[in-house]
Amino acid sequence: ILINKNQLPETEEGVYYWADLVGLLVETEQGISLGEVDYLLETGANDVLVVKDGEQERLIPFINEQVIKKIDLDNKQMVVDWDPDF
Repeated sequence: ILINKNQLPETEEGVYYWADLVGLLVETEQGISLGEVDYLLETGANDVLVVKDGEQERLIPFINEQVIKKIDLDNKQMVVDWDPDF
């Protein structure tokens, strides 16, 4: 099925289409860049962001408030509470 994005219903505050998250730059609350959202995975417990920075790939659970601290679609940025060594 193919539709134009403008045909999708508006989302509630804090709810996002996966396509809106792909390409966001991800950084920690301390300002450390983790890379860019490449795609998402659906798991039984929660969705998972696949964040790539060159050759490095991180899997970050999409858990609002606990891990995902801020999403700014206008500036294509996401702030997470995540250890950069993971």
